[in-house]
Amino acid sequence: MGAFPVTRTKEIMIMPVFDFSNNSSNENTEPVCTYTTFMSNAKEKTPQEPIFVLDNSKRQWAHHAIGKFTNQIFRTSFEFKDEGETYIADILKVDSRFVSLLKWLGENHINVRLSGENQENGYAVYKIRETAFGGGTKLSAEDGFLQFMIERLLSSSAAVETEEDEDADESGDNMKLTSLQSISDFMTCAGRTLPDNIRLWARRNLAVARSQEVSPEERRHAQRALSIMMNVRWKSNYFEAIDPVEARKILDEELYGMERVKQRIMETIIQINRTHTLPAYGLLLVGPAGTGKSQIAYAVARILKLPWTTLDMSSINDPEQLTGSSRIYANAKPGIIMDAFSMAGESNLVFIINELDKANSGKGTGNPADVLLTLLDNLGFTDNYMECMIPTVGVYPIATANDKSQISSPLMSRFAVIDIPDYTPEEKKAIFSKFALPKVLKRIGLHEGECIMTDEALDTVIDIFSDTTGIRDLEQAAEHIVANALYQIEVDHLKQVVFTGEMVRELLL
Repeated sequence: MGAFPVTRTKEIMIMPVFDFSNNSSNENTEPVCTYTTFMSNAKEKTPQEPIFVLDNSKRQWAHHAIGKFTNQIFRTSFEFKDEGETYIADILKVDSRFVSLLKWLGENHINVRLSGENQENGYAVYKIRETAFGGGTKLSAEDGFLQFMIERLLSSSAAVETEEDEDADESGDNMKLTSLQSISDFMTCAGRTLPDNIRLWARRNLAVARSQEVSPEERRHAQRALSIMMNVRWKSNYFEAIDPVEARKILDEELYGMERVKQRIMETIIQINRTHTLPAYGLLLVGPAGTGKSQIAYAVARILKLPWTTLDMSSINDPEQLTGSSRIYANAKPGIIMDAFSMAGESNLVFIINELDKANSGKGTGNPADVLLTLLDNLGFTDNYMECMIPTVGVYPIATANDKSQISSPLMSRFAVIDIPDYTPEEKKAIFSKFALPKVLKRIGLHEGECIMTDEALDTVIDIFSDTTGIRDLEQAAEHIVANALYQIEVDHLKQVVFTGEMVRELLL
């Protein structure tokens, strides 16, 4: 068995020693740190990319090993329990992201089960699970929390070694509420996965949440804000490359024609692949109602493999709906934008802003458009309830509008504008016959041979809706025609219905 490869290895010869013994007899014993750290950005752990490595020179450890992190003689080690016997193995190497977690597991004397593989350079551990007391294989209720912390650490970048901040330690010994204790433990073990400003904010709010010098209302708000913030994976602005072939396939599946629009979207994707960051400008799709603007936005979100949320500007009358309300009110709550981060569970997402041309029509005390500017600048967004600057570098905005003349110049300058013209009669005919009609037939359960449209019937449909924009009316017409065919087949016992132009005109008009 070969040694595991280490990427971006950084040896740290002097590290904090895990001292969990509380044994005064060892006060004069010079601490010995047995491990070095290595830096890794691996998102999954394997024997080749382990969490840590244990000494196996004296004993080959089983694939699944039960015990706890300990320090009997001021040595960083793991205490194995095997058939009633206890064995100790030094920790040799640790992924720098997991140092605080291992320390926390040891300090709290948490029994764990390791999954690892014996290699030439040691026992490579790639999985840690909490076990029930007594060393059984049944998982305790807290294993879910442990896995949550491990998952967050794996999604983070390699930790930069800094001097230990003593003020950052959160003991949580006096906490009575489990949720607050969990937040405190998370901050101790995985706090570095948070942006610096959010980590400082979390410490302040944790202090408020457990303080007896503030009102119960203030403690409740602080605890709620912490729960919301900790739920979000705050990612960097680095974007993985996107397969252009797969992206083009998605566009062709979702959109008929629109070659100029597809080309502009593909250019954006190529830009992301070169810079590995989102473009400085979002997309503004301008066109008549029913031309597929929202469908384009959903297709882009699918290509980017990001969660998406929608902001309907026609229903937002007050900026406070976006920014949240101050904690001075008993019924205070975060705004829609912060709710979107919370629902998505991560900071990288697509904001689909519908009817951007209605953003200036606020009826409250301010202009919703002004709030959008702070979101679109990617400099950070402040929610009044959270009382914290929210990073927005991973937000990609896609806006839709019917009339761009109603959009202010500052808002327009934040977008790359794509004008979407209405469909030609030929395009409408192709969309109706190749997309809308087959889609309805499949949903209702009819075969193509049971509902037949003559060329005259197709031309009649297009002629009837020649004065309307978009394809929504065509989709409704397809629904009506197929439903009528189904009725005739079921009630009149016909094998098929062939629609003529006259039949279509009589049915739709």
